[in-house]
Amino acid sequence: MTRTDLLPSAAARHLLLNMTPNGSLGRDGKKLFVVERGDGAYVVDADGRRHIDGLSGLYCCQLGYSYAPEFAEAAERQLRELCFSPLWSSSAHPTGIELAERLSRLAPVDVEHTFFSGGGAEAVETAWKIARKYHTLRGEPGRVKALSRRGAYHGLTLGALSFTDDPGLKEPYGPPAVETRFVSNTNRFGLAPEFADDATYTAHLLAELEAEILAEGPETIAMLIAEPVQNRGGCITPPDGYWPGLRALADRYGFLLVADEVITAFGRLGEWFGGDRYGARPDMVTVAKGITAGYAPMGATLVSTRITEVINQPGVVLNHGYTFAGHPLSAAIALRSLEIMERDRILESVRDLQDHLAKRMGSLTALPIVGDVRGAGFFYALELVGDLDDGGFSDTARAALVVDLIPRRLREAGLLARVYNRDAPLVQIAPPLISDRQLLDRIADIIADTLDEASRALPAH
Repeated sequence: MTRTDLLPSAAARHLLLNMTPNGSLGRDGKKLFVVERGDGAYVVDADGRRHIDGLSGLYCCQLGYSYAPEFAEAAERQLRELCFSPLWSSSAHPTGIELAERLSRLAPVDVEHTFFSGGGAEAVETAWKIARKYHTLRGEPGRVKALSRRGAYHGLTLGALSFTDDPGLKEPYGPPAVETRFVSNTNRFGLAPEFADDATYTAHLLAELEAEILAEGPETIAMLIAEPVQNRGGCITPPDGYWPGLRALADRYGFLLVADEVITAFGRLGEWFGGDRYGARPDMVTVAKGITAGYAPMGATLVSTRITEVINQPGVVLNHGYTFAGHPLSAAIALRSLEIMERDRILESVRDLQDHLAKRMGSLTALPIVGDVRGAGFFYALELVGDLDDGGFSDTARAALVVDLIPRRLREAGLLARVYNRDAPLVQIAPPLISDRQLLDRIADIIADTLDEASRALPAH
């Protein structure tokens, strides 16, 4: 028996996977999908089958898998100079300093400082603690609540989980660490026709938010966190004026505005920061995933001068940190990733191709099973509708199509995409930013063929 044959059973015996019913893999682990290597925009599984990575390794691998020699060279150079030194207790290292300076030149207006972490949830936790520190130092320790949006996902650590709107993820762990109120996200699918107008919809959303702020007491709100395009619920884009409206409310009532860009930063929407596309002017930005193009773990919280002018007062200690935050190896890889993206004009390529992808994805609304298509850049979701009068799925149709046929056919056709089995089932893609027109067409064709088959199998009602 080869090593490849042994891997699934070894995983079943010893490996606990993220967000997975591990006990359902079976003792032999035969239900486990093992990825062995990558090549361009493709990955190859343990059986030698080649798949388009239509999700960029969970939104991380912006550059695909063919830049390994360049990243290896950057890593080797860094390891020969310095393998590790913490950003801790008045100590730093050159690579971390260089990356912080580089990020300040890319970040939104007035965002000049970076606090490094190990990933996205840690970056979100950091934003919360900095917000609390900021308000306390300004004499407002009563700002202990957060605002988030319905259906949002901001991480699974206990602090970040507070801002995540998913009872199934939260209830097993008791009351949330941070008192959080949830307001509507910006998904207008299925809403009244008047909300098709951006000005009307934006005014409605901001009025609801302001009412919630006033009901809770503005003096109790520390921050509002939102993604420029909300991932959970299916690539939910904002209407025009929404982010400037959030900025105005934050200024009026004194809370901080946090843009969670763990997914949307570093080119996913054709900009270094996705919020720039929508006029966002946040006080803090959380990033991870694409900052290193998936070649190393790293997260970061980018902080505005408005905040650092308060928390950087002489004698004030920022009593928060992570041992491996800003690890020299991860920082070196992040710097190389940014260099490659500029050199190879990755953002420009996304901007050149985004309209073509939008057109291809938009055409799928002609299929009976597709209720809505939404997204931007290289980030799209299709919301599926089923056999019930309200557009939902009966248990039979959900099991046959959403759980079985659609994910199976996509995989058999050589496409890794995300198929959500939730209240509103979704098919989502976030292809590598190196994808060309031909590959985007292939992705769209596979989805079209799969959903056409699913439409024909949809029970009549």
